[in-house]
Amino acid sequence: MPFIVVAACVGISGASAQTLAPNLPDTPTLDIPNIPNLKEYANPKAPENNPFANEPELVLSAKLSEEGQAIPRGLVWRVFSPEAGDDGKLALLATAKGGTTSFHLAPGSYLVHVAFGRAGATKRITMTRAKRSESMILDAGGVKLNAVLSGGGRIPPDQLRFAIYEDHADASGEGPLIIPDVKPDSVVRLNTGTYQIVSNYGTANAVIRADIRVEAGKITEASVEHRAALITMKLVRESGGEALADTAWSVLNTSGDIVRESVGAFASMVLAEGEYDVIAKNKDRIYQRDFKVVAGRNEDVEVVASESASTPAATKQPADGEEPLD
Repeated sequence: MPFIVVAACVGISGASAQTLAPNLPDTPTLDIPNIPNLKEYANPKAPENNPFANEPELVLSAKLSEEGQAIPRGLVWRVFSPEAGDDGKLALLATAKGGTTSFHLAPGSYLVHVAFGRAGATKRITMTRAKRSESMILDAGGVKLNAVLSGGGRIPPDQLRFAIYEDHADASGEGPLIIPDVKPDSVVRLNTGTYQIVSNYGTANAVIRADIRVEAGKITEASVEHRAALITMKLVRESGGEALADTAWSVLNTSGDIVRESVGAFASMVLAEGEYDVIAKNKDRIYQRDFKVVAGRNEDVEVVASESASTPAATKQPADGEEPLD
């Protein structure tokens, strides 16, 4: 919203004006030296104030593929010195953002890098005294990821996240991570190639892995299927009763490995299809039951705090030579 300045003029008679004016000493006259060609401000875009303005111009554009159109926005350009400095790094000389751009560069050799999301390309360019235009080919495309439940059920977006890895495995047997925490239906720009995607529904063990192929100039849409369900557990004194507070929960798979732990009256988690054991500890008693997860079927699992289902909580006994624990 533009600012509007309103000037208010108040009329004062000559006599009144004289009585309002303070008795100030005469202001001394300053001798201002005569400086030729002195301007009120220096315009940074003026040729005389820009040391590179008279250097040859390099015009740069980028395309996803050889047959594609110039990318109009979203590019990040960087110009580097081709020789490493004393710190072993290439000196960054200039940057720009947007689509097609230009730099004024002195004659010499440069490394130009353009990035479009996670896709990028680098080219060595030698400048002479003539204007030069270069179009860089990113050889890149995009990927859009999503997931559904078995049978086509919808997964809440806030419970779904993806990670993208390089296809070749490292010493750990998994490809290097490229992008973590990718939201569903967001477009990620990548160089052409094969990648591994990992889809996580919830934060427990509902994990799906798949390979995708990114092609130049195209958006690859990939949707994986999760065979999982949301399970809510509670400890009750009788079936249908109120959940008991301050309960510690442990969910184990059939191999006895802990899948997830939590504390509270309710334990809600997304679990992959399969069979599990749940252990609920409340005060000095431990209660246990097994249950089964069916893909796409969200369920409540009650653990009844009955004497037949409970065991005393084990206390840690001191080893030989150790003092008893309080």
